[in-house]
Amino acid sequence: MTSHTSDAGVDAVILDYNGVIGLQPTTDQWLRLTRTALWSEDDLPAFQRAFWNARPAYDAGQLSDLAYWATVLGHHPGARRLRELRDADTDMWTSTDNRVVEVLHHTHESGLPMLLLSNAPRHLSNVLDRHPWRRLMTHALYSARLQVCKPDPAAYQHAMNATGTADPHRILFVDDRADNCRAARRLGLCTLHYTGRPADLAAALEPPN
Repeated sequence: MTSHTSDAGVDAVILDYNGVIGLQPTTDQWLRLTRTALWSEDDLPAFQRAFWNARPAYDAGQLSDLAYWATVLGHHPGARRLRELRDADTDMWTSTDNRVVEVLHHTHESGLPMLLLSNAPRHLSNVLDRHPWRRLMTHALYSARLQVCKPDPAAYQHAMNATGTADPHRILFVDDRADNCRAARRLGLCTLHYTGRPADLAAALEPPN
């Protein structure tokens, strides 16, 4: 964990989804998606490269579901295959860490406003908005709806504006990616580079004495 927080506490929190609230995909989930794409399980590393190479444009709303998967596969899937791919993809990103959700419930009860800022395609954002923990957030901002992904400064600016907090030093940004945290610090935000320890998150969100 690397924390760059203010001794005076914060007035709002901006949280990442995947790797913080959401659990990282398991190997079994990756293999399921690989099989659905009709790739050999032995080609999982190559499949993941194709998956991630096209992902930023998909997350930013620049590619439709069909265009994304056609780019990954190298050909257009049929309608049935496209649905199966989207279902398997969604399944990978919608398991939540109940320990983190418990921390967020405690923070919500304390009255500290929390906002979600996630790189996510449109279909995934629609699913996440239906999760019970979503009600803990004052706002949920997704890259596909914003048309911009972290670590682009514009993504953070949208979130900062939504908090209603004028001073960026009074906002805590939490993300599992160091590059996203570095970008946030350049804009003056306090940051917590989250490394999978809910106790670290709870400590960062605890009001100062």
